[in-house]
Amino acid sequence: MNYNKIFLSVITLVLFSFATAQTTNKPAKSVRIIPGAERMDVYLPLLKGKSVAVFANQTSMVGSTHLVDTLIKRGIKVVKIFGPEHGFRGSASAGEEINNAVDKNTGIRVISLYGDHKKPTPEDLKGVDILLFDIQDIGVRFYTYISSLQYYLEAALENHTPLLIFDRPNPNGFYVDGPVLEPKFKSFVGMQPVPIVYGLTIGEYALLLAGEKWLSPEANKINSYNITTRPTSDTPFHVTVIKCANYDHNSKYILPVAPSPNIRDIQSIYLYPSTCFFEGTVLSEGRGTDKPFQVFGHPSLPKNMYAFTPKPNEGAKSSKCYYQQCYGWNLSSTPEKVLQELNKKIQLKYLLEAYKIFPGKDSFFLKNNFISKLVGNDELSQQVKQGKSETDIRKSWEPALSNYKKTRKKYLLYKDFE
Repeated sequence: MNYNKIFLSVITLVLFSFATAQTTNKPAKSVRIIPGAERMDVYLPLLKGKSVAVFANQTSMVGSTHLVDTLIKRGIKVVKIFGPEHGFRGSASAGEEINNAVDKNTGIRVISLYGDHKKPTPEDLKGVDILLFDIQDIGVRFYTYISSLQYYLEAALENHTPLLIFDRPNPNGFYVDGPVLEPKFKSFVGMQPVPIVYGLTIGEYALLLAGEKWLSPEANKINSYNITTRPTSDTPFHVTVIKCANYDHNSKYILPVAPSPNIRDIQSIYLYPSTCFFEGTVLSEGRGTDKPFQVFGHPSLPKNMYAFTPKPNEGAKSSKCYYQQCYGWNLSSTPEKVLQELNKKIQLKYLLEAYKIFPGKDSFFLKNNFISKLVGNDELSQQVKQGKSETDIRKSWEPALSNYKKTRKKYLLYKDFE
């Protein structure tokens, strides 16, 4: 298939990369991965003299300094800040309402793109010459930053506003696994037919959205230009992905900043695709403890199991089983041991075993059927209730999973995993 034709009538994309960081060569382990936001020599010339709006949160760092502060110090005119779930400074609980505010550090207006206001409006973009997107994702479909990316990308296209996407490594980018979301279960925790672990960086995911025409109808028909590698003066609109350097899909990237209040370390990032299923059950998934998504359990499970008591904290002000002693599993360990346990795939055994020993089978899954939104289908909960094996459940993910893997390869900006 011709690579350029994939993007016809979709989007003009400009890709920047270091000449010394070709994606065909696996970087040495000692070479530091450089996120796109740190490549200021590449993108600062594009921002000079322009009014800039930034979609960012606490992960948007350039070394030890926030991107917004970095831009202002370099003389860039930042006029607006957009913030995702958990807010611009990243301290809000999951699902907590985030209101518009003024950033105390800079005095710049912060517009929340969460809740009922997920996409920038034409009014939001008044006085803005160029948009920036810089948020650290963790490569899991129901982690909502990729949903925010889609709405932001659509707004850029629909309003003919250039967009720079600062790419960052995917800490779960070394494998692909899970059921592919079915369209009828589309929600903010899963908007597109991709598996739970989709194996793309933010920049690559933007390419997928555009190339597969998964954006809004208005955004899909904005451009009729082929993909290009060099900006030209007659390009009326472009989206630019500022690539990472020294990264490929074999990399094991340790995030320097926690991406959200309950994803605090790399162990939680690795386990999240397997243990987030418990958000669709009555079991605690560890919110309100010091090991969210590494421990899970319930007061009614056998008392000889691992014990923990969830309590409200800054990033989890309300959740399940608070102040109740729970019994269950503790998967916490070193990053190396967690990776070995997971073996580059989602582990269904945690969910299957928990259901097997849970005394109230009829009340195991939440009545709001949130499990189906997380999984992307209504089969898994039924398969668990029917006692299906992990092998049988995995078979049901095909051929959609294999088809996705083929589609994914068209949009890779970096060498794929082995």
